[in-house]
Amino acid sequence: MLKTEQMVLNMGPQHPSTHGVLRLELELEGEVIINVKPHLGYLHRCFEKHCEAMTYPQIIPYVDRLDYLASMNNEMGYAIAVERLLDIKVPERVEYIRIIMAELQRIASHMVAVGTYGIDIGAFTPFLYLFRDRERILTLFEKTCGARLLYNYIWVGGLSHDLPINFVNETRDFLKDFKKTVIEVNNLLSYNKIFIERTANVGVLPVDSAINYGITGPNLRASGLKWDIRRNDPYSIYDRFDFEIPVGEGKHGQVGDCWDRYFLRVQEMVQSIRIIEQALDQLPEGEITSALPKRIKPVEGQIYSRVENPKGELGFFIVSKGQLQPFRVKVRPPSFINLSVLGELCKGHLIADVVAILGSIDIVLGEVDR
Repeated sequence: MLKTEQMVLNMGPQHPSTHGVLRLELELEGEVIINVKPHLGYLHRCFEKHCEAMTYPQIIPYVDRLDYLASMNNEMGYAIAVERLLDIKVPERVEYIRIIMAELQRIASHMVAVGTYGIDIGAFTPFLYLFRDRERILTLFEKTCGARLLYNYIWVGGLSHDLPINFVNETRDFLKDFKKTVIEVNNLLSYNKIFIERTANVGVLPVDSAINYGITGPNLRASGLKWDIRRNDPYSIYDRFDFEIPVGEGKHGQVGDCWDRYFLRVQEMVQSIRIIEQALDQLPEGEITSALPKRIKPVEGQIYSRVENPKGELGFFIVSKGQLQPFRVKVRPPSFINLSVLGELCKGHLIADVVAILGSIDIVLGEVDR
C-alpha cells in the first residue's frame, strides 16, 4: 500500500548540523521521526588498506586523521599497541608527557563538542569562549612539535620532541584560566532554561541499550555506567593519578538524555585538569628518545590494544607477519560505533530534535568514514 502520510527527508551531507559530510535519511510522519538512516562513505579514505603498504612509523600521520580533533590520543593508542607488540617500555618522562598531551587534547576535543553543541541549539557565545581557550592548547602543541591539528608527535618508543621552554608554566596558566571559563560556560549554557528544555528528556539512551549497541566513552557514562578504560583497564601510567569518573545523573530529566551527554563532557574537562596538574607536579627529568627503535619489525604475532579516547574506546588490532609493514591493521573507532544508535534515539521525536541528538553523540566523520 502507498503510505501517503509518510515522507522521506534528506538532512545532509551539506547540512552544517550533521557535523561533517554525513547524510541522514529521515522517515517522517508529519514532523515526527519514524526512523533515521545514516548514509556513510562521503569521506572514505581507506585508512586500513593504506596501513598494509606503510611501515609502522609511516602509519602515525594517517592515525592523526581518524578523529582529527583528538590526534594526540589517536597516536598514543596506536603507539601503545605497537609497543606491546614489540615488548618495548618507554622512559618515565615520555609516559608523563604523553598523559599531559592526551588530556590537553581531551579538553580541546570536548571544547569543540560543547561549543558546537551550543551553536546547534542556538547559543553562540559559549562557542567563542571555548574556542578562544582552545587556541591556547593548540599554541602549546605548536610550540612543542610545530603543528596545530595533525601532529606526528607520539612515536613508537618515544616522542618526536621534548617539551619546549616554559611549557609547564604556560600550561599551568592555561589551566588556571580555563577553570573560570568552565564556570562561565555552565552559567551561560549548562543551566540555561531554554537549553535545558531543548535537551532534557530528549534522545534518552538506557544503559542496557547502550551496552547492547557497544556504546563507549561519555555516551555510555552519561547513561549511568561508570566505565572508563583509564580506570577499568589502565594503560600507560593512569593508575598513578587521582581523578573521578563522572556519570549521568538525570538532573533535569531521565538519565542518559541529551543534557546528560552534554554535561558529562563539561565534567570530564574538569577531571582532565586534575590529571594534568598532577602530571606536571610529578614530571621527571630524563630522555625521550632512548627507547626509539632504529627499525620497527615485530615478530610474527597479533595484538589488540585499546585506549580511552575523548569519544570512547579506540582499539587497534594489528597482525604482524614479521615484516616492516603490518599484515593487517583494524581500527575500532568510537564515532562509528556510537553513530549506530542514532536511529533508535530519534524515534518519536521531532525534526529539530535530530540536531540535538546527533550533536550530543559527538561524532567526527574522519573516524566514521575511516
